[in-house]
Amino acid sequence: MIGTKQVITDSGINLLHEKVSKFTRAEEVKKAGLYPYFRVIESDQDTEVTINGKKILMFGSNSYLGLTNHPYIKKASNEATNKYGCGCAGSRFLNGTLDIHLELEEKLAEFVGKEAALVFSTGFQVNIGVIPALLGRHDYLILDELDHASIIEGARLCFAKVLKYKHNDLESLEKVLQSCNPSKVKLIVTEGIFSMDGDIAHLPEIVALAEKYNASVMVDDAHSLGVIGDGGRGASSHFGLTDQTELIMGTFSKSLASIGGFIAANQATINFLKHHARSLIFSASISPAATASVIAALEIIKNEPERIDQLWANTNFALAELKRLGFDTGHAQTPIIPILIRDDLKTFQLSKLLLDEGIFVNPVTSPAVSREDSLIRFSLMATHKREQIERAIEKLYAVSKKLDII
Repeated sequence: MIGTKQVITDSGINLLHEKVSKFTRAEEVKKAGLYPYFRVIESDQDTEVTINGKKILMFGSNSYLGLTNHPYIKKASNEATNKYGCGCAGSRFLNGTLDIHLELEEKLAEFVGKEAALVFSTGFQVNIGVIPALLGRHDYLILDELDHASIIEGARLCFAKVLKYKHNDLESLEKVLQSCNPSKVKLIVTEGIFSMDGDIAHLPEIVALAEKYNASVMVDDAHSLGVIGDGGRGASSHFGLTDQTELIMGTFSKSLASIGGFIAANQATINFLKHHARSLIFSASISPAATASVIAALEIIKNEPERIDQLWANTNFALAELKRLGFDTGHAQTPIIPILIRDDLKTFQLSKLLLDEGIFVNPVTSPAVSREDSLIRFSLMATHKREQIERAIEKLYAVSKKLDII
């Protein structure tokens, strides 16, 4: 019997090893000297970072307002650690709720214009917890085809019927809604600003269709908070549709300079999620330092609106320059600017050559996008200086010419 068990165990290990060993793409790209992932940064996240002891201009960060190293936020983080310790040693559901968690939730709800909010340990956990909790087997989850991976994972955990509509295509959305049983719950989930394409959801039309077909709307504002809307309050605020958007989701790892996420809605919905969202109930709560950092970041956003103005000045300048030089920026409208390369190899080459020239950008290739849609994700921060943007675009243009991209 012991021998038989050993054979079965060994067989399982061998099969697993065989499976993972078939993944060779990363090693192939490394051998070609073009591997662009897990690059080690030796400094804080600023407009300039240090990699291998070399100063590099950062155009791959999600820190849109440039707050990750703000002294006021660091002070708040340190004070929270001194008072509460490094972690909470439990989930929010049990022993992991601190008074500053409640303070943050009150401030987030007020900020986005909802009755209540609920904080999770990451933004990813928000989407994989909220979506399955709200929808049952006979309900409908309706997604934009370009929704973030966390929304897709939430869909996989959901018992509802999952339907997708073409990106920002209202005719496609209406056809999907028409196919649904009118007596069942229907939840439309869209990003506010799409994380790769940098365009904004057509929220007024989405809300109008939701009202027509008795559906609910959830907006993932991960990349919208601090960027669009009144005082950076996100996509629903941007269109004046806060009351018509039932659920507003956001993350802390972009404009809010920390780590974590939240969902905001009416009090009944938040109370329901507190007792049904498994990624909240069975995960340790957000750290005291991260919580205090977000509270401090919200204060800065309210007190320094000029940061958002500067972010948009930088965005408009960069977009205009890139278009003038002949780059294809797709439907970009925001500080997230896709530079379409439409070739995986050239995308890797461009990223590597730019890093050699002191410019950090993010390559996006298949399978994250189709091969014909591979791109460089070029993102702006409020703290970028004009000369930094000019230098980056100058290097981008020179390398792109060398690679026959433009």
